[in-house]
Amino acid sequence: MGHRVERVVLAESRRHDRGVTEETSVETTWRLLLERHPTARRGNPAVIGAAYTESRLRALFPIPSHGALTFHRNTQFPWSNDLPFIVGDAQSCTVYAPLGMSPRVLGESLTPHEAAALVVAHLPHGCGPAFEGPWPPPEARG
Repeated sequence: MGHRVERVVLAESRRHDRGVTEETSVETTWRLLLERHPTARRGNPAVIGAAYTESRLRALFPIPSHGALTFHRNTQFPWSNDLPFIVGDAQSCTVYAPLGMSPRVLGESLTPHEAAALVVAHLPHGCGPAFEGPWPPPEARG
């Protein structure tokens, strides 16, 4: 993990030196996922690409893991884990509600684009953009 951060910081400092606007953690993570950068987590490219087309999902922190693409309101562990997520590939996706929510399955046999749109439809009001740091948000920590 430390090497990944160092590489991202180095890449970002090079981009900044060239006059490119500095990226947020969310923007950097999406870019590395879309580029399939060697330091990025692996996820299904079709699902990641479809999710990226949705502006509300682009504002959240994406984490691909074990065939799922999850979205978070924050950029550092512990994660929010309170948003719907996608499990699937280019042929078929299922959208799940967060743990503890019912119904658990929000949609099945969806294309990646349909799945991304369904996640957006089930995002809580006022969700996003993701904030820098761990969950819960600073104002909720008291």
